[in-house]
Amino acid sequence: MAPAQVICGKAASAQIRERLKTQVAQMKERVPGFRPGLAILQVGDRDDSNIYISMKLKAAAEIGINANHIKLPNTATEAEVLRCITVLNEDPAVHGFIVQLPLDTDKPINTDKVTNAVAPEKDVDGLTSISAGKLSRGELRDCFIPCTPKGCMELIRQTGIQIAGKKAVVVGRSKIVGAPMHDLLLWSHATVTTCHTKTAALAEEVSKADILVVAAGKPEMVKGEWIKPGAVVIDCGINYIPDSTKPNGKTVVGDVAYSAAKERASYITPVPGGVGPMTVAMLMQSTVESAQRFLEQFQPGKWSIQYNQLSLRTPVPSDIEVSRSCVPKRIGHLAREVGLLSEEVELYGQTKAKVLLSTLKRLKDQPDGKYVVVTGITPTPLGEGKSTTTIGLAQALGAHLNLNVFACVRQPSQGPTFGIKGGAAGGGYSQVIPMEEFNLHLTGDIHAITAANNLVAAAIDARMFHEQTQSDQALFTRLVPLVNGVKKFSDIQIRRLQKLGIEKTDPGTLTDEEKKKFVRLDIDPPTITWQRVMDTNDRFLRKITIGQSPTEKGFTRTAQFDITVASEIMAVLALTDGLGDMRRRLGKMVVASSKNGEPVTTDDLGVTGALAVLMKDAVKPNLMQTLEGTPVFVHAGPFANIAHGNSSVLADKIALKLVGQEGFVVTEAGFGADIGMEKFFNIKCRYSGLRPHVVVLVATVRALKMHGGGPTVTAGVPLPKEYIEENLQLLKIGCSNLGKQIQNARTFGIPVVVAVNAFKSDTEAELQLVIQLAKEAGAYDAVKCTHWAEGGKGAVALAQAVQRASQEPSNFKFLYNVELPVVEKIRIIAQQIYGAEDIELSPEAEQKVVVYTKQGFGNLPICMAKTHLSLSHNPEKKGVPTGFILPIRDIRASVGAGFLYPLVGTMSTMPGLPTRPCFYDIDLDPVSEQVNGLF
Repeated sequence: MAPAQVICGKAASAQIRERLKTQVAQMKERVPGFRPGLAILQVGDRDDSNIYISMKLKAAAEIGINANHIKLPNTATEAEVLRCITVLNEDPAVHGFIVQLPLDTDKPINTDKVTNAVAPEKDVDGLTSISAGKLSRGELRDCFIPCTPKGCMELIRQTGIQIAGKKAVVVGRSKIVGAPMHDLLLWSHATVTTCHTKTAALAEEVSKADILVVAAGKPEMVKGEWIKPGAVVIDCGINYIPDSTKPNGKTVVGDVAYSAAKERASYITPVPGGVGPMTVAMLMQSTVESAQRFLEQFQPGKWSIQYNQLSLRTPVPSDIEVSRSCVPKRIGHLAREVGLLSEEVELYGQTKAKVLLSTLKRLKDQPDGKYVVVTGITPTPLGEGKSTTTIGLAQALGAHLNLNVFACVRQPSQGPTFGIKGGAAGGGYSQVIPMEEFNLHLTGDIHAITAANNLVAAAIDARMFHEQTQSDQALFTRLVPLVNGVKKFSDIQIRRLQKLGIEKTDPGTLTDEEKKKFVRLDIDPPTITWQRVMDTNDRFLRKITIGQSPTEKGFTRTAQFDITVASEIMAVLALTDGLGDMRRRLGKMVVASSKNGEPVTTDDLGVTGALAVLMKDAVKPNLMQTLEGTPVFVHAGPFANIAHGNSSVLADKIALKLVGQEGFVVTEAGFGADIGMEKFFNIKCRYSGLRPHVVVLVATVRALKMHGGGPTVTAGVPLPKEYIEENLQLLKIGCSNLGKQIQNARTFGIPVVVAVNAFKSDTEAELQLVIQLAKEAGAYDAVKCTHWAEGGKGAVALAQAVQRASQEPSNFKFLYNVELPVVEKIRIIAQQIYGAEDIELSPEAEQKVVVYTKQGFGNLPICMAKTHLSLSHNPEKKGVPTGFILPIRDIRASVGAGFLYPLVGTMSTMPGLPTRPCFYDIDLDPVSEQVNGLF
């Protein structure tokens, strides 16, 4: 018979590469800027591996694949290799990923563990157990096939013979070639026998083969006379044997005696030039196939996220029952769904995690999503459901409109949780879960703030004590001690010297006068504004005397405790945009004045670096989820009166990047629009540089009736009949407050959507009247919402209105220029937002204006500390009070946070416990460890 036709792998490979080149060009045309990505991970520096990798990189470059060679040293540990694999698994730009074998390492590394760590959807080498399992089950369309067997099948097909019904023999059983080759031939309907070096009567088995594939790793093991006449022979072997005729003294042969076999076979692959080139081509083909699969599933900017289905009950159970009716997703899974990498997430159990600020750096070129702030009309003491609306709107945008969405909310204080208010996770079927985690400790941010705040307080009193009991020289000796025979200033001490105008760094060169300036803060006790804090309501700490121990030598003073969320450090956390900025703000916090009237800062106390260390984890936003599985950032919880009452800038910034251009971030501003929203715009947006797209203004029939002259609403007391029976006249009068708050929002140039939060006692006529009057007052839209009872489903109309409003042009503007005089900025807020006729400053407030202006703080934004129960300073005045003079009792400075806060009336910064606090109902089941009675 005629000699076998040679199956040229080089020619077949070249054809495949040309086809792949065209396919890659089509992908680029379809998605501009897109390129298939291949990652090759190598451990060590084997020469043969370097050659193979070089071939793969060259082939990838020719086709248009973006190939990345990651090379770890041979000292890399298994954990380091696995970490690298995790990063590549999560990289959306990598579509194909191979680990170059063998691993060249000095460390014990489990190769199977390493290869199985590769994500199956990127396993273009087809070596994971999942890929092998799918291949053995015949699921060829849902797995990657090892490249050499895949290339062999391509060469067999090029012969034109029919595989089905043929007798096939595979010599070799490795998981890289032999075993998958058996499966491929079997699922192509051949009758397959697998042989190996230990097979009895091997020659006899081989002689039966219509198709023979040899991958035994033995030079010329299969003899020519074994070959069945007319068989197709595929030789996968690459072996080196001595050859004195060659310059290097050796030659390459296959596993088949080529010359003799060629005389009996009909088709045969040469070695080299047969299977080898096809292996690389198949790797490229699998990478392109993976990239095509990615593009088929890829929707630019869309998350691949699964939402939870609610099982709604009527009547709606308690919040804790609703919370526990839903099994939350594992937080690590949610993090992956929203595009976070595992290295960007620190898990705190299964339901909460911290997100690293490095996320912002990675996503810096990603366009921001749409920014929505939820605020409200002037509320009753019961609250009107801003938090519930925030969560309900997020659930509607995500689970029902299939848009990327993040909710960003404040972390609640534990004081009210155990006091009178209970939890603050939303309510009904619009909650953050698990609510007990949300309300208790979370990840310890508030405890970190407590520790940092009290370190400052301790530093103040300790410094005053030491200055009062020591000479200048003794203070200097202790502040700049001899260490290993050398005196040296710390970095923070160098900054103090520079502030004092002393340009020296050698402690030995300071004059006595310079030493005195350096060591004496000379704090004036009556000017101390920094108080100790704790996260518990305790009325008996509102005024205390400290320093009564004999060891303090009679240096006593009157002080107080505030609740932790009133600490300036909380406001700093909420307004910072990174670690560096936080450290700078912490150092600028003014704690007192010196007896010369100079501001004394935490930097002067030398405590800034320690504060940054205590706060280094707290600065990372906390990731949780809603009942329906949409993501939530819970971060920072500043007071809404003496501070700005908004969640953190960092949470908003990260969320805006994660949702992408068509996504939404819904955040909440504390209290009514006259307080929380005004501060959101004038303080938070001023510092963050972010510009909102929509204001959602929450209103209730209950609150509007109160503004229309209804009876007093008191927490814990049943509502009077006016609030549970239809009364359109009362409601219509009260809608004046709604109109004013719509006007306040529109003052900033942002479209307003009114969310009418419906209660079961509201009639349809009442709800429609509010909607009508809201639109007449200038709202872009107004809709009825039932998200408390129905979850996201009950806020779909709101979500659609918000989506439409976000397309409107935004003409955002600040209310005032910060360079205006302090008094003028206060007057603008009072007149334009509250409706006051004018303002009146007490002598103390006037003096503070002079002091702060002299100290260089006059250009800070204004954060009004005013009652939230009225547009005026008088909580009894409802509706839209006019003609009143707004009294400014005092003005204080949060310089680190970056605002001045005028006090309108008396502001309590330490709540007290009621006669029957919430803690009466809270308990722990010792068997299930379940928290009971939280809300």
